[in-house]
Amino acid sequence: MDLADTLAAAEAASPVESLDVVAGMLRGRLNAAAVTFLIVDFTGSSVVRLGAADDVESSGPPERVALPGTLYADVLRTQRPAVRREGGGLVRVVAPVTNRGDAIGLVELFLPDRPDDDGMRQIAATAHALAYIVIANRSFTDVYQWGRRTRPLNLAAEIQHRLLPASLACEAAQFTVAGALEPATHVGGDTFDYVVDRDTMQLSVTDAMGHDVEAALLATLAVGALRRARRAGADLEEQAVEANQAIVDNGRRGFVTGQLLRVSLLDGTTEFVNAGHPWPLRLRQGKVEELVPHVDLPFGIRPGTAYRVQRLDLRPGDRLVMLTDGMLERRAGDVELLSLIVSTGDLHPREASRALVAEVLRAHGGSLQDDATVMCLDWHGTHQATRSADAGADLAEASAPE
Repeated sequence: MDLADTLAAAEAASPVESLDVVAGMLRGRLNAAAVTFLIVDFTGSSVVRLGAADDVESSGPPERVALPGTLYADVLRTQRPAVRREGGGLVRVVAPVTNRGDAIGLVELFLPDRPDDDGMRQIAATAHALAYIVIANRSFTDVYQWGRRTRPLNLAAEIQHRLLPASLACEAAQFTVAGALEPATHVGGDTFDYVVDRDTMQLSVTDAMGHDVEAALLATLAVGALRRARRAGADLEEQAVEANQAIVDNGRRGFVTGQLLRVSLLDGTTEFVNAGHPWPLRLRQGKVEELVPHVDLPFGIRPGTAYRVQRLDLRPGDRLVMLTDGMLERRAGDVELLSLIVSTGDLHPREASRALVAEVLRAHGGSLQDDATVMCLDWHGTHQATRSADAGADLAEASAPE
């Protein structure tokens, strides 16, 4: 079973039935007693088991498994498949379903015997193919959205989630980037975004004032204006000017703070714009430094505002952390944020950003008064063309402890 075979078979099925096609292939090739797909929920704190295609839209709640302390958490964190003997003589195999650092979920199999090296290669290759299948099909069905929602979203949060990039993490030879967002009960104004072009990568973090749908609509204006300018080839200054004008013209006297970043993939030159936003933090060689930029007005405060493009010193091995003010609220002040950035420095940005947000959520007793958002960017440098960008999804030959 190779990637081409798996993709071809899934493509011949409907977007909903493609999971069943892959499961059927694994059952047939490996004599598996059961094959299931578990998708990571929006918060990254649990996985949801998707059923067969004929019951994914049933009225019953999906099976949700909290991640802490589980084998699933270990596989997601390490991005290595795991093998365990279970009762009844079956062998359980759990493999990561990941593409370019975006940990979409897991595939779980129950086999009559421990798979040999070729079997492990087949499982890993199919799990990797499954990531492509999910990415290709989630534009056509709500099944994956349904599976990721372990709690209802209000209208503001629904709008907010649609403004986020389709994949919350991305691996490339030169960098790794990931973001995490925890929406508050009555706020929907935080967003983050990133894009990779031929020679640059760009990212933004924004925070719209206000509550509920008004904040979500302001965020929509800001993100839409930034993307429109960026896709037209505008530089950071022009992007900021257009976002400001969009809020001035349509924002009903609201405003949006923001930080824009652009990194050259050719020489590592890094530029950024700060529009009234909390300062970025840089982790370098085990020490965190708060970078103090020139701060311009938030978007929407005044027509014709000028925005300064500044240089940022980013070196291979650095981690840049950008956040919103929900991470700095009074109760969040109980969190030793700088120490936490250091202690999570060895984690993948995907895991680190989730850990930072989770700690702030814990400090608030599980209910935030303001959205909390973090983006982590690890810069590996421009001479890393051979670094694997699959983040473990290609570890077909990795041995798994029993």
